[in-house]
Amino acid sequence: MTANLADPMAARDHARAMAGTVADAMPVLPPVAADLPKGVDSDDLIWEETIAAGGYSSRKIARGSRVRLIDLEGDACASLLLYNAEMPTERLNVADTVKIQWNGYLGEGKLLLSDMGRVMMSIIADDAGTHDAFCGTSNAHTNAAKYGEGRNSGHCPNGRDRLLLGSAKHGLQRRDVHPCVNLFKGARIEADGAITPLIGPYDPGRSVTLRAEMDVILVIANCPHVLDPRDSYEVTRLRATAWRGDITTPDDPVRTASPEGLRAFENVEDYYRR
Repeated sequence: MTANLADPMAARDHARAMAGTVADAMPVLPPVAADLPKGVDSDDLIWEETIAAGGYSSRKIARGSRVRLIDLEGDACASLLLYNAEMPTERLNVADTVKIQWNGYLGEGKLLLSDMGRVMMSIIADDAGTHDAFCGTSNAHTNAAKYGEGRNSGHCPNGRDRLLLGSAKHGLQRRDVHPCVNLFKGARIEADGAITPLIGPYDPGRSVTLRAEMDVILVIANCPHVLDPRDSYEVTRLRATAWRGDITTPDDPVRTASPEGLRAFENVEDYYRR
């Protein structure tokens, strides 16, 4: 028999009866993961969550921690924002990320840089190879034009509003939602300047691992890429796992890979030398 949810006591009993229910997209509390990399102790696990298709999440990540994202079914699109957890006015700057590294394409060994010349996170492993630092994410208008619906409460939520919800959990506002990078969905710039989206879908299980080089607020939206050519709203689940780790050492190959990158790391080290 269906519970009479108009009765507060019946609604309470119904809600309590849901305890222990496991959904296909939810945080795991306490975090548990059976596939941590070799050498990672389960006691160091700090975050385990499956982010729904069209969903979002946000988390404070301590300096040195690793964050692994897995495209579970091959059609996820992880749009990322980063803020300095101590001073959120410092945030990811996609333009500087591209120009300071003399490269518009993200992948293993590349850095995500702030608007103050510091490296916020680095990509230390990547078996996906299709990422995008050019296009940003969808908004209510683009989704309404394409899918007929783009509201947060609708069937086709947009990336910008999902990023806003994740940022708002840390006291940030719409004006704080800055340009993002997209992982697992790529974009290639042709010789004539045209943008070719690299959308897939791809093989399931591709992953990217990032290392926090500062204490950051990480916000993720998992919505279709803004240039996805398909008429229907296509996106699949995204898994996030994070664990504690050591801060980057002076001889780390990512830190020393280029003069520009080295300076960005030195700027971080100067910031924490207080």
